[in-house]
Amino acid sequence: MIQRIAILSVHTSPLATPGGKKVGGMNTYIREIAQTFATMGIQVDIFTRRVVADSPSIDASLGSGVNVIQITAGGLGDVAPDDLFPHLQAFTAGVIAYSIRNNVQYDLIFSHYWLSGWVAQKLKEFWGTPFVHMFHTLGRMKNRIPSMGAGTPHTRIHVETQIVQWANVVLANTPAERTQLIWLYHADRRKVFVCPPGVNLTRFHPIEQHVARHALNLPVDERLMVFVGRIEPLKAVDSILYALAALGYDPLSVSTRPKLLIIGGNPQDRFDGDMVNLRQLCTQLGLNEQVEFIPAQAHDRLALYYAAADVVLVPSEYESFGMVALEAMASGTPVIASAVGGLAYLVKDGYTGLLVPVRDSVTLASAIQHILVDDVLRGNMAKASVLEAQKYSWQKIAESLLVAFEAAKSGSTSSELATIGIGGI
Repeated sequence: MIQRIAILSVHTSPLATPGGKKVGGMNTYIREIAQTFATMGIQVDIFTRRVVADSPSIDASLGSGVNVIQITAGGLGDVAPDDLFPHLQAFTAGVIAYSIRNNVQYDLIFSHYWLSGWVAQKLKEFWGTPFVHMFHTLGRMKNRIPSMGAGTPHTRIHVETQIVQWANVVLANTPAERTQLIWLYHADRRKVFVCPPGVNLTRFHPIEQHVARHALNLPVDERLMVFVGRIEPLKAVDSILYALAALGYDPLSVSTRPKLLIIGGNPQDRFDGDMVNLRQLCTQLGLNEQVEFIPAQAHDRLALYYAAADVVLVPSEYESFGMVALEAMASGTPVIASAVGGLAYLVKDGYTGLLVPVRDSVTLASAIQHILVDDVLRGNMAKASVLEAQKYSWQKIAESLLVAFEAAKSGSTSSELATIGIGGI
């Protein structure tokens, strides 16, 4: 029986504000699953790298049963994930020192991203504790994205390949990702389990659109699109701008044109090259009246933006799952997404939203037009989205994960269990 879990998230903290630089779905996943496990009577200790000098060594702000333990490794301040590899020995030593100092033992290690997988193996060797690993993104898949080039460091690819051998169980978000792990990393199919992320249905749920817009001081009579996420090339936000330019609305009739809110990062950061480039493109395309840049928002505030929108846009070049799409669906808002990775699995084309080819701005423009002008279609998609999102409650996900955890402890993985997924999802 699982009573205490060590969650490893070396390079990013679950306490970080959503939408910031290198802050995304993984942070949300770790925070939500930890809190859900706690409600099930499981003690969760999350180990992450200390960034701010005066932050507490043990942060209990996520609630009873969840501790965020900050380990000093690689100095303070933000460090690019790939630059943290030389400091993993120090991080591992910090985790071991904490366990000895506090006389704690763990039933299981749950590691996230390739850096944490390396640490998990060292802890497994020291403690004799099995570990379950979740990659969130795969280096070999990123290398297949044209805009990324073959830019993933060899060290990452090498360590990821080792992790699929080291881990007792490897988690895939979708059947497609399971296939990628087996195909690209030669993972043992018997220990790759399919279990998607979840969504907080208490936080993300339908709110009357006019109520949400009133709370955000937004006009109630305009068509509104929303993008939520990090501002980086992988998210392909520029393709939305090109799509807006392709819609061909009368430039003299601003009131007839849809409004776009881009939520993420810091719009005033002059040293963020991706943000600067995006704002310059907006000006070049004559879209400044249509587009508003909004800083990264806390999740409670995001829920209002999802509910206020007529459609949420997720045009990413690669998403292992796509938690923004799921949060929007739970809020009763249709999604237009790229037909890639987990998005192609999550968004049901023509039912909960529309799927479009990646970086095809003309098709994206057509999809936007299709949803915005058809009130009946948009309403039907909104209802279907809510029903689809119900399948992904964190309680259901946690129960499924515990099946994988017990399999990792007992060594009873099987091809049948891995193939059908766990928890019936």
